[in-house]
Amino acid sequence: MKSVKRSKNRIRKAVSSVMALLLVILGLGNSAFAEQTSFGRGPEVNVKIMSYNIHHGEGEDGVLDLERIARIIEDADTEIVALQEVDNHWSDRSDFQDQAKWLAERLGLFYTYAANLDREPLNNGGERRQYGTAILSAYPIIESENHFLSKIGNTEQRGLLEATININGNHLNVYNTHLALTSAERELQVNEIIEIASQTKGPKVILGDLNATPESNEMKPMYANYLDVFADTPDANTYSAENPSKRIDYIFTSKDIEAADVAVINSLASDHLPITAELVLDREEPYYNGNK
Repeated sequence: MKSVKRSKNRIRKAVSSVMALLLVILGLGNSAFAEQTSFGRGPEVNVKIMSYNIHHGEGEDGVLDLERIARIIEDADTEIVALQEVDNHWSDRSDFQDQAKWLAERLGLFYTYAANLDREPLNNGGERRQYGTAILSAYPIIESENHFLSKIGNTEQRGLLEATININGNHLNVYNTHLALTSAERELQVNEIIEIASQTKGPKVILGDLNATPESNEMKPMYANYLDVFADTPDANTYSAENPSKRIDYIFTSKDIEAADVAVINSLASDHLPITAELVLDREEPYYNGNK
């Protein structure tokens, strides 16, 4: 997991997060904190979240331009961003950039990156060539882990990037994924995601490019366990960006999270459209971080 120095417009959030943590530690005492790692009940907080398949920064015009991606995230004022199809020194198609790091530094955010494909360098001593997903956050990322998902045959490896984010004392569990192209594989992967997420307590949000439409059979377990924030939005198609004719990008939340102000952003900076939602985190009961 990596972090970068945040920009001035994020300093307020940083200070509030630190102060919340200090107050909790002082209130609990050292022994209780060490034994239980309890963060108590955090205040209600709103956080804006985005899911975006960035197509390694290449737009519908065939132009590689990460700055366009950064401006979309910035203009939407999103605080947590789940990105798919992110290159890390992958090839000349993305100028061998570490795209997650570049975007995090450009936007002044913390980040974590997960490589689902990991190849040898083209030259001795060079960087490994990776392709995967990333989570950017205005709030501290406490921990993260990438879970490889099952595949059938010689298909592309997919993963679930899990991150715990401290939002002013509230711990939000964020899961970012990009599912397979075949229905059979997606069915396996959806069930694995639900099982993995069930191991962690607290509010959860599952985002990503699921490569399946809402009525698909493989989506039924997801709808049985989580809330689709776009369920009541009539026009939420995300692909393709130039002619959005189907919905395959999602934000799902656990039932203890309220969502409002959902939006699909029109842009040709990628072949997918980004989606956003305002989440309201309000824990009814204190819980202990790390109890899995």
